[in-house]
Amino acid sequence: MTKVVEQPRHYCTLGAQQSVIAIKGAIPILHSGPGCGVKLFRGLSNDSGYQGTGYSGGGTIPCTNSTEREVVFGGEKRLREVIDGTLKVLKGELFVVLTGCTSDIVGDDVGQIVRDYKDQGVPIVYAETGGFKGTNFKGHELVIKAIIDQFIGERSPNVKKGLVNVWASVPYQDSFWAGNLSQIKYLLESIGLKANILFGPESGGVEELNTIPDAEFNLVVSPWVGIETAELLKKKYGTPYLHYAVPPIGAKETSKFLRTVAEFAKLDSSKVEDFIRKEEDNFYYYLERSADFFLEFRYSIPGRFFNIADSFYALGISQFLLNELGIIPGEQYITDDAPEKYQKDIKDEFDRLSPTRKFEVFFEEDGGKIHDRLRKYNHGTHIPLILGSSWDRDIIKELNAFGINITLPVMHRLVLNGEYLGYNGGLRLIEDIYGNILETYK
Repeated sequence: MTKVVEQPRHYCTLGAQQSVIAIKGAIPILHSGPGCGVKLFRGLSNDSGYQGTGYSGGGTIPCTNSTEREVVFGGEKRLREVIDGTLKVLKGELFVVLTGCTSDIVGDDVGQIVRDYKDQGVPIVYAETGGFKGTNFKGHELVIKAIIDQFIGERSPNVKKGLVNVWASVPYQDSFWAGNLSQIKYLLESIGLKANILFGPESGGVEELNTIPDAEFNLVVSPWVGIETAELLKKKYGTPYLHYAVPPIGAKETSKFLRTVAEFAKLDSSKVEDFIRKEEDNFYYYLERSADFFLEFRYSIPGRFFNIADSFYALGISQFLLNELGIIPGEQYITDDAPEKYQKDIKDEFDRLSPTRKFEVFFEEDGGKIHDRLRKYNHGTHIPLILGSSWDRDIIKELNAFGINITLPVMHRLVLNGEYLGYNGGLRLIEDIYGNILETYK
């Protein structure tokens, strides 16, 4: 049933163009109507911390700009023209053709066209990403599946001890994706593993993609995004996977994460514990140094926190704020359109965060409905802390709440290499929360 969503916090399936852009050496080619690519770029780059175009994003993205002519007569000829032009003008190691709504409705045989170019030796794949198929979270996994099936293909794995593929932040949808992936790479390699993070400046790009089948295991650090990819790789190459549903933020969860990974990978526990001890000492040094601030804070402190975020941040931040900062949870609003088959698992993860505190979790995409619930919530004398998006600035002001812009759209922050995962990410989150509070009340 069709519905109107007020203040959406994700985009359509074709938003997967940004996942392609995040791979070094990869170039998206859109077979879609005019305007689709630039609107998605603005939403997932400019409105996600102003992340720029990169090598193959923004106005660089080749597109068929399908019009009425292609709807009536088909757009296959036009797609071939655009692919030919792209190969002449742009230097890439992998080309990914993505379809929009127009192409998918008309029924152009994009698969055959791409196979023709592959037969000529062109490194090219395609994914059917018509916007009506779902969100850009789905599009992200469709692109990964296309690369695995069509580019890497059938091959016998040459398993390398300690090599792990990481499936975590969705590029650009998570404004802090590059920093988060970098932090996971640092953590894993510090305990003796070699991490394929596959996206961003610290990955090996297309060359790294080719080593996916050789991994000893896959690591999904996310409530649900990445599970289908891990299942595909298990079926295709026999690669086992570890699913760690709660993104590790701060000392407690990050140490738990590292111990869980180490046990799964059968690593030397003494080396792992040495690293954990060093990182925890550093983390708690800074936390203890701020003890006077927390004890004598004169500008009030948040009474309850409310996440208006995708399940990735809602879970990760909730465990950190409750278990390490001692802030009580209010209602948690999950905005990523998590498939129904994963929703119970996500709620169960919230239930496991604390034996004494119950989380009220709502799966809701509509910002207007979320704001209505916040208005009706009995805040009492507590000052709410709202961790949300630029959409939420008005309700934060209306409720005299504290707020931080952490999820899409992120239009009031410039994001470079910031991260919220790991030990350092926990410290950054504390800085950002209380920095915003001081800015409000100082």
